Amino acid sequence: MSATAELTEEKVREVLKTVRFPGLSRDIVSFGFVKDLAVGGGNVSMRLEIMTESEAAAEEIRRDATEKLRSLPGVSAVTIRLDVRPPAAASARPAPAGPPTTILKDVRHTIAVASGKGGVGKSTVAANLALALERIGHRVGLMDSDIYGPSQQMMMGIDEKPYVNEANQIVPIERYGVKVMSLGFLMDVDQPVIWRGPMVMKAVEQFLQDVAWGALDELVIDLPPGTGDAQLTLTQKIRLSGAVIVTTPQDVSLIDARKGLAMFQKVNVPVLGIVENMSYYVCPKCGHREEIFKHGGGRRTAEELGVPFLGEIPLDPKVALGGDSGRPIVVGDPKSPVSEAYLRIADAISRRLGVDA
Repeated sequence: MSATAELTEEKVREVLKTVRFPGLSRDIVSFGFVKDLAVGGGNVSMRLEIMTESEAAAEEIRRDATEKLRSLPGVSAVTIRLDVRPPAAASARPAPAGPPTTILKDVRHTIAVASGKGGVGKSTVAANLALALERIGHRVGLMDSDIYGPSQQMMMGIDEKPYVNEANQIVPIERYGVKVMSLGFLMDVDQPVIWRGPMVMKAVEQFLQDVAWGALDELVIDLPPGTGDAQLTLTQKIRLSGAVIVTTPQDVSLIDARKGLAMFQKVNVPVLGIVENMSYYVCPKCGHREEIFKHGGGRRTAEELGVPFLGEIPLDPKVALGGDSGRPIVVGDPKSPVSEAYLRIADAISRRLGVDA
């Protein structure tokens, strides 16, 4: 039997599963990018339907897929058509039957808070940043998209469940002047979350489409750590105003921060800047400053990569206590050095977005 005769659609799809969106961890087959695949007589043809702002990323996917398919035994010709659509095209399509929805039409700016790895205090930064933006006079929402470990309901001290209004939209719960929506409202706190990629994407999409956010200056979006499904879904469905990368001073954290930053750059999302969390500790009794986890790595990384450095957040036990008690430090101790650092960061982000306080 010839190699051409042995060429099957299944083998082609297995090869395409090794092609990933630049900067992300998932393959183009499971993301559903591959359309109209046809295999026969040594010829492979298909269409790549990719929703992204970055035509360069789409071209990179096509080149990678073409090279890998040409190396497959039995393939004599490869034809790949690109169908690249910007995220805004999603809201321009005809709406499905039922109540009309327009994604975040009354939200001026969307801010993704991300980290390359877990354990750097990303969710704590997202909560306190949202509260700091509210303190300087903005209308703010906080969307907890960390589907594997939703924690904003606990950090914001929310026990009640949201309800559905007459327009069949989920009404976010307001706390400390910030509108909050979290998967934690809808699930058992002791139940492990084991979701496949399409389920992740659907959950994020519903939080964007089916929540009554109302008029906001900023929607702060707490992303899962790393680079994966939730991040790509956001860049496909909405035009993100920018991303804030959270890191700590350790070298391993900075390496992962670079990966997260590169991912947003690949999909043409502006990086508003880097925040160095747990940057240093100041003794409350003697005032001595100690760099427990090294120091200055966040600023140095920002300078090397040509992105703004938004600021350093000191290490303070009150931060953890505030998060556990449902009263984040920006509202629990508004005059603390940590709260003042968040206010400076909120002001810097506000100025970059052009939002008047």
